[in-house]
Amino acid sequence: MKSKDNEYKYKMAEQYYAQKKWDKASQIFESLFPYVKGTARFEDMYYKYAYCAFNQKDYLNAENLFKTYLESFPNSQRAEEVEYMRAYCFVKQSPKVDLDQTNTAKAVALMQAYINTHPGVDRDKEAANLIDQLHNKEEIKELKAAQLYYNMGYYKAAAVAYSTLMDDYPESNSSDEYKLEEIKSYYKYAQMSIPEKQAERYQQVLTEVGDFEDRFPKSTLLQQAQEYKTLSTNNIKRIQDEQAKAATR
Repeated sequence: MKSKDNEYKYKMAEQYYAQKKWDKASQIFESLFPYVKGTARFEDMYYKYAYCAFNQKDYLNAENLFKTYLESFPNSQRAEEVEYMRAYCFVKQSPKVDLDQTNTAKAVALMQAYINTHPGVDRDKEAANLIDQLHNKEEIKELKAAQLYYNMGYYKAAAVAYSTLMDDYPESNSSDEYKLEEIKSYYKYAQMSIPEKQAERYQQVLTEVGDFEDRFPKSTLLQQAQEYKTLSTNNIKRIQDEQAKAATR
């Protein structure tokens, strides 16, 4: 770093990079930028500088460096690779399920943009698999939120959350489970309602069971859904009988 011989420093930076001594290579590359900017070496050096940040797990900085590389060298032969790596930095920043999933959403968007921009390249399959994993994480987060509403006794909110979950992930293998949970939530909501609202809300359960029957006729959960149909029908009849008796008094 103290040497004034830039060729020597460049040679050592390349040596450190080859040895995977990312911190040392990064420091020397950065010190050389004022001297190599505008030369044929600059692109390769900046490319390696970005990878130094990535390999040190500084994904926030690496993402910004890959982005700047694409802006500076849009016609580079490495552009497709760097575009993937920029998206992958957001994948690496995707947090645990219980935390805010903003970076997960960004990773999905950038990986999908990569697939759309580079159809048929070798990394497409890997990008698609990563998108599936990220969607699964987002789905689990939404599921936990719906479960929390139910466990706290916010049954209408739970029903809406389960319905939204199905809309957001229509291809999910758990769609029939979410629909059953929505039905259960509406049933509990009806049970907990004031008498004047119960019949109307049990009718909502019947509507949702009908939707279940239409969408999942072969589901192993169909019988459970239909049990709520029977319960709700019986409750509506009971309420109507009580109202009829009250009217004759």
